[in-house]
Amino acid sequence: MAIVTTSANKVLDLLFGQTALSNLSTMYLGLSTTTIQNDGSGATEPSTVGTAYARVAITNNKTNWGNAASATLSNLVAATFTESTASWGTITYVFLAAGATAGVADIWYFEALSTPKTVQSATTVQFAVGAITASMTNA
Repeated sequence: MAIVTTSANKVLDLLFGQTALSNLSTMYLGLSTTTIQNDGSGATEPSTVGTAYARVAITNNKTNWGNAASATLSNLVAATFTESTASWGTITYVFLAAGATAGVADIWYFEALSTPKTVQSATTVQFAVGAITASMTNA
């Protein structure tokens, strides 16, 4: 997953003494049916009305996230969405956000799925251990 520009700016401000940054005690995994831009905009989440879609809460600790190595870290537990009760559309992006509320633009990291996933009713979306990798690499 790539870091969005606003999040990178917050980290740089922290490292270079300008602004304190509070720890995100919980991060939320979300899905998007549209392309997410480098600034974190553009995400369209599935409807939360009658579909059972909700972001997945992941406590931000070392039980759930590995130690960083080579400027990346990955999830140590699977992240599972509630089974859909209606279509969520074709999911093309996944993201980590600071808030639980779907539709709120607070994305920190995002990534395109290598294969888009069409989510029909009675589908469970899960990201296995190691499937979510956040990075701070120079490209």
